Amino acid sequence: MKTMGDIAIHVENVGKSYRLGERHRYKALRDTLSHALYAPFRATASLFNGSQPAASFSSNNHFWALKDVSFEVKQGEAIGIIGRNGAGKSTLLKILSRITKPTKGYVRIHGRVGSLLEVGTGFHPELTGRENTYLNGAIIGMRKKEIDRKFDEIVAFAEIEKFIDTPVKLYSSGMFVRLAFAVAAHLEPEILLVDEVLAVGDAAFQKKCIGKMGSVAKYGRTVLFVSHNMAAIENLCENVILLDGGNLVRQGSCGEIITYYLEDVFPSKNGVIPLADRKDRSGNGRILLTSFHIEDMAGNRLAAARSGMDIAFVLGFQCHNLDKAKNVDVGLAIGKSEDRTLFRLYRSYTDPTFEIVPQFGTFRCHIPRFPLSPGSYLVSARVTVGGDEADWPRNGIGYIDVEAGDFYGTSKSGDKDTPFLVCGKWQIGTDETAGR
Repeated sequence: MKTMGDIAIHVENVGKSYRLGERHRYKALRDTLSHALYAPFRATASLFNGSQPAASFSSNNHFWALKDVSFEVKQGEAIGIIGRNGAGKSTLLKILSRITKPTKGYVRIHGRVGSLLEVGTGFHPELTGRENTYLNGAIIGMRKKEIDRKFDEIVAFAEIEKFIDTPVKLYSSGMFVRLAFAVAAHLEPEILLVDEVLAVGDAAFQKKCIGKMGSVAKYGRTVLFVSHNMAAIENLCENVILLDGGNLVRQGSCGEIITYYLEDVFPSKNGVIPLADRKDRSGNGRILLTSFHIEDMAGNRLAAARSGMDIAFVLGFQCHNLDKAKNVDVGLAIGKSEDRTLFRLYRSYTDPTFEIVPQFGTFRCHIPRFPLSPGSYLVSARVTVGGDEADWPRNGIGYIDVEAGDFYGTSKSGDKDTPFLVCGKWQIGTDETAGR
């Protein structure tokens, strides 16, 4: 049973409302002092004339980014926060980091908070990396001696030794995010809040950051991690909070909540998906993907593939500008989620790009001896024209279910815990030096 001494964060019925369509005038110090001076007189006048203070807001011109969100986080827990864009994830972290106040409800936080909500949050562009490190440490309540003790470790982690005394406004985005994360993670906050900033760094740096956050949690500190990267969430967190439309929809174990979320985001499996109606896509639209299904080599549609089976991925498309549809490339990606790609295959990997395409048609990709073990896999697709992105549905185009098949031709199914099935030949030979 949790006691208040075990609780790092307590959130009770928190809501956050933003006013729509209104700009607030910036106040000078003179305005603030004047408002404070005359406030008692305005309140007294309202009592005599019977007027009531204006309502703080009306429902028709406000947007609720969070609605009655309640949860608790124990000390030392690493909690993932997931949800679609606009679900309220970043708003929640801004409230927890005291950047903004909740419109209703309250938050109790027990411990010193370090936050990385945007690249370089709290950094002053005119100050050097060294100066910003000490400034951020002071903001979260650290003494200079504490920062001195961690300074060399921060600089080494960020890999910016040569530029530590350069104003951060001259940093590249990669340098900026490396230092920002290093400062947030190394200044020993008892609670670390991290938003989706790791996408700025390269793959090696992302892996390094995940490792550092894992060590922070291992030493008894609390981590709240917002990310669209389900692999990163799974690697770091044991429990997950799912937000949708400002509401806390579900909270529980990592595997359970991620599965629920992905099934909600991609509800349609194996069959035609109305891609033409999808809005979550990027590109210039010269070619749009309109449908997806899988077939056997005889052209029969399949509800599921089998391991080791010859199959074809068929993507319907519509070309909106035939004159400019030259040098067309199309690619598939198969993974456990959008951020856990197992393999990717473009037309240009094996053959020249398509020079001529019809107004309506299909791209067909034949994959012999399909090499994945039984399970459900996300399919993503992307089309480029002349090297420019034409269409990329950002949340995948559907799922493919894979059933057990005779991949090895020996009736052996292989290891079900690994997604890939690889065929090789073992041999044995004599080598008298092998044991030396």
